[in-house]
Amino acid sequence: MKIVVILVLIAIIVSLFSALVFLYRDKGKGNRMITALALRVGLSVGLFAFLMISYRLGWIGAHGIR
Repeated sequence: MKIVVILVLIAIIVSLFSALVFLYRDKGKGNRMITALALRVGLSVGLFAFLMISYRLGWIGAHGIR
């Protein structure tokens, strides 16, 4: 479970930095930056939904502060 979450977080960060590179290279004249940001938003929403479903199914649990 931890590996899946870490891999998706890495994918989100890579998508964010690729959007930055596309912004710099295309100078606002292409759609690659918008596609990369849309992918980042999709991955973020998907990760949030995955975590909420995993919690409801009991795959992960809440841990209090000790």
